[in-house]
Amino acid sequence: MPLTRLALTNVRNYAELTLTPGQGFVCLFGENGAGKTNILEAVSLLAPGRGLRGAPLSEVARGDGPGGFAISARLGDVDLGTGASAVAPERRQVRVNGATASVNSLAEWLSVLWLTPAMDRLFVGSAGDRRRFLDRLVLALEPGHAHHAARYEGAMRARNKLLAEPDGADPQWLAALEAGMAEHGTALAEARARTVAALDERLGTTPDDLFARPEIALEGWSAADLSAVLRSTRARDAAAGRATQGPHRHDLTVTHRAKQQPAARSSTGEQKALLLGLVLAHAELVADRRGQPPILLLDEVAAHLDPGRREALYARLEGRGQVWMTATEEALFSGVHGTRFRISQGSALSA
Repeated sequence: MPLTRLALTNVRNYAELTLTPGQGFVCLFGENGAGKTNILEAVSLLAPGRGLRGAPLSEVARGDGPGGFAISARLGDVDLGTGASAVAPERRQVRVNGATASVNSLAEWLSVLWLTPAMDRLFVGSAGDRRRFLDRLVLALEPGHAHHAARYEGAMRARNKLLAEPDGADPQWLAALEAGMAEHGTALAEARARTVAALDERLGTTPDDLFARPEIALEGWSAADLSAVLRSTRARDAAAGRATQGPHRHDLTVTHRAKQQPAARSSTGEQKALLLGLVLAHAELVADRRGQPPILLLDEVAAHLDPGRREALYARLEGRGQVWMTATEEALFSGVHGTRFRISQGSALSA
């Protein structure tokens, strides 16, 4: 379902803002620095995680405001809300229909995917960046993925701290933490593998068009018994100050399918096309699996496409759910039928 109402209070440069977007394209245009991406970030925070910027919650709050912030949205007959208070600026609060809920429960109501200019170097960046991108793809298909990721990371941090104890780690506590890492780490690995396999199959059947078709694979770590692996690497992990084995070592490898060339060695334009083709195919997969498409957030994507690819992108997205897009000029949305807002400092006007 699309968002039919979005309200921001003390979010970035907005003291108060309410938008009533339509079902399809939601086009935001205005000068650089006007606050277009801030609106997309607010939508992205209606899903688990730290949003499309990955920023601390305290940075989301308006700089000259009273502290804290609130984001609320209407999704069908459900009211979703998230934010943080001035007294606990880094503690995320979530409400569903007015009742307190967990952050991870947001994934049960909607899935959100995004492309931002910062992601243009995804294929040549760190494995951690690609892993976080992959986890966002998995979460859109399997809402429980966020729970396993949080539990695994928590157990891993506790194990690292315990291994650093100068008097040695308590063996029973260590074993309990490793059992938790094994349980949730195995679930993480299996969910990632399922998503990569399903998405690669979808990409293999996607017709060739103006967006290059990627071929993807999950690499970087594999083990049948993570608990046993962790027991055997305690000394090495203690010396390294981190866990050297586990699904946190995964990497998403991407290849230009037609050229059989690693995406990292493709041209900048080809990398952009590969990333866009990957996200579009995944959005279609989510729509098939969950019965509704994800909300797509495309930040300044149109500006970096030639007119032919821009027209092809709009045609492919038409009728496929709610798509929020930003641009500096309204002309970049030529031919797009949807809701339009002119964004200026701290305000939005219907266009």
